[in-house]
Amino acid sequence: MSPTFRGPRPLDDGAREPAASPGSVPDHGPGPDRGSGAGPGAAGSRPAGDCRRETNAATVLRTVLEHGPLARSAIARHSGLSPAAVSRQATDLLRHGLLRELPERAETAGPGRPQIPVDLHLGGAAGPVAGGVHLGVDVSSFGLVDLRGRVVARRRFAHADADPRVLPAAIARELRSFLSQHLGTRPLLGVGAALGGWVDPDGGRVVRHDALAWTHRPLAAELARGLGGPTVRVDNHARAVAQSEILFGRPEARRSLVHLFVGNVVDAALGIAGVVHQGPDSAAGEVAHLPVPDSTAPCVCGRSGCLAATASNRALAETAYRRGIVPEPDTFLVVDAAATGDRRADRLLRERARAVGRALALLLDVLNPDLVVVTELASLLDPCYLEEIQGAAVDLSHVCHDPERIVTPHAGPATMPVAAGTVLLNPLFRNPLQSLEGLAARG
Repeated sequence: MSPTFRGPRPLDDGAREPAASPGSVPDHGPGPDRGSGAGPGAAGSRPAGDCRRETNAATVLRTVLEHGPLARSAIARHSGLSPAAVSRQATDLLRHGLLRELPERAETAGPGRPQIPVDLHLGGAAGPVAGGVHLGVDVSSFGLVDLRGRVVARRRFAHADADPRVLPAAIARELRSFLSQHLGTRPLLGVGAALGGWVDPDGGRVVRHDALAWTHRPLAAELARGLGGPTVRVDNHARAVAQSEILFGRPEARRSLVHLFVGNVVDAALGIAGVVHQGPDSAAGEVAHLPVPDSTAPCVCGRSGCLAATASNRALAETAYRRGIVPEPDTFLVVDAAATGDRRADRLLRERARAVGRALALLLDVLNPDLVVVTELASLLDPCYLEEIQGAAVDLSHVCHDPERIVTPHAGPATMPVAAGTVLLNPLFRNPLQSLEGLAARG
């Protein structure tokens, strides 16, 4: 069966579609973890049969993501669903273009005809993709991500001198150009946007971003208008990375994880049993003022030793500039200097890594997760800095004696485009049929 994608068409530079309303595709699956942004068409208001159909479709899709490609009988064994339920949901997912049948046949263990395996639709030129944008303070990154969370294309966009008031419009223009260049014939599922600060994903808005001086900014709607109408979802970048680890990363992440993001913005996320915690008003993850043992760095809050004041990219870059290590306060220049053998830069990065590790020890003792994921530039590029983080954390923690529980994100340098794409892909894997129906209604 050749799949026919029923969602929106590829982005067309010559045609502008109506702007999507943010929050229209539910961010959570059926059940108690569901957000408040779902409308009358949400799964919770459907008849029980439709809820089972949606849940079974999500189970089939996640089983193929984890174990595929698989014959339908193997999906039934892995998922616990009946062969009839698997057959029905596989047919739906094939028709919607999320699954495809492979030309090779899977041999059966006993008598009977060989079975045709199915896999996620990843065709190089035909499989659906999600756009992703990580909005940084000085640099943003764009990506196209397939259904396995793999980056098809990516690009960086520097905007250090841009006016924050018009930055969303500038990012939308650049992102639209990027998508038009790299989409080809692939259907675009929509765009996920991840950024630091306090983000309300259900409302599609940035409640507060201190570094950009944004408050109550309707970012999803602004980006959707600038892109010409595809569905846009937004979330905090720490939560986005945590969700990408749960969806595409190590199995331990699905039990429990803590993610710490250390950039110009410093924040964190907690995942339990496959669900990333948002808290009331989606405000969870504020750790910028977590105290770092032995730090005396002054903070804008009036105290000293706060994590952001000690270890953020801005703190690191300013320290390197003050010490004469780099000609201007730029974290990338510090990392480059260390990579070329500058011992002062290396020493400064190790100091930062140990400060991050000391802060992690506090999170480990309070939450004791199965996995700790750290997004920090130097340790993403060189494992020696991860070892510094691990050593400092284990030395101070009262509950964690295994440094291997502390890791960098599975996607490595492509972490942020993958995380941004996951903002869009996560609701698709939780409610595939309902999500596609919502996308098709706008497309």
